[in-house]
Amino acid sequence: MASHRRPKQPSRARVTVFGATAAATVALSSQAAQAAETKEQVQERVDQLHEEAAIATEEYNGAKEREGQLQEEVETLQDSAARGQEELNELRSGLGSIAAAQYRTGGLDPSVQLFLSGDPDAYLERASTLNQITGKQAETLQLIEAKQRTLAQQREEATEKLAELEDTRDELKDRKDTIQGKLNEAQSLLNQLTEEERAAIAAAEAQEAAAAQAEAERANRSGSDGRPVLDGTGSSRGQSALAAGATKVGSPYVWGATGPNSFDCSGFTTWSFAQAGVQLPRTSQAQANAGMRVTESQLAPGDIVLFYGDLHHVGIYAGNGQVLHAPGTGKYVEYTGLHTMPFQFGVRVG
Repeated sequence: MASHRRPKQPSRARVTVFGATAAATVALSSQAAQAAETKEQVQERVDQLHEEAAIATEEYNGAKEREGQLQEEVETLQDSAARGQEELNELRSGLGSIAAAQYRTGGLDPSVQLFLSGDPDAYLERASTLNQITGKQAETLQLIEAKQRTLAQQREEATEKLAELEDTRDELKDRKDTIQGKLNEAQSLLNQLTEEERAAIAAAEAQEAAAAQAEAERANRSGSDGRPVLDGTGSSRGQSALAAGATKVGSPYVWGATGPNSFDCSGFTTWSFAQAGVQLPRTSQAQANAGMRVTESQLAPGDIVLFYGDLHHVGIYAGNGQVLHAPGTGKYVEYTGLHTMPFQFGVRVG
């Protein structure tokens, strides 16, 4: 049976020395463990933050696209309302002229005016004209009422669109703050690494990208200029887009950018296909519906490829299991393996 006797307490001096020694030992052990794991842990966390920033970037792109559409709708409604107001003013002015003319004839009952008239035939002729004017006045009133209803509806719709536009702009600000916060956090983590560690990470990534590019070029019978010579199995527009995108290898990733000197992932595919005469939607999720879906076994160079369950990343299939894409913050347009990310499906455009 274990003894429950209270152990003798060391003196204060012994506690101090022991505590300092233990603390130093723990600190050294912690530093040693950190030295062995820091680079890997930091890189993993940085990659995670960049991935989260990429998700927020596609949300930002969607909100930015909505902002542009709403702005156009608001301007159209406001222009239409302005024209409607001018037409309404003209109708009211015409109605005022008719009313003034009637006022000058006096508001007597027609039977009394006929009794007092010295020339009944002339009065009956004037009465006929008055009836015509009254009919025109009624028609004008109906037009005014219709214009007023239309104008009120346009103004109400414009007010709703303006409120939606304001909400969208608030969302844009939130997305910007989210993206910048994650990028700042990632940079702070990278700053903890030594220059040699950062250089080692960059070198490994560059080597991986170079190997992927070599694979893609071998698959597509690379030409003397280093650009892929396509095998004709995909769509002609997709092939043209891939050829255009290949000229941008080494261009920096910048969130929200659509080229020609920097790109985010969907900005890169948007720009590449624009060079082939195809106007893609702005976001990766929308690009998923820009053509015919294909499975991995059906992929051909020039097909759009979508990644992750929420489809927040997109690139262009380059052949032989390689993808050309704008990977993320701090990186450049490059080739990578199809399965370095969770592949979902491909899309053939044109």
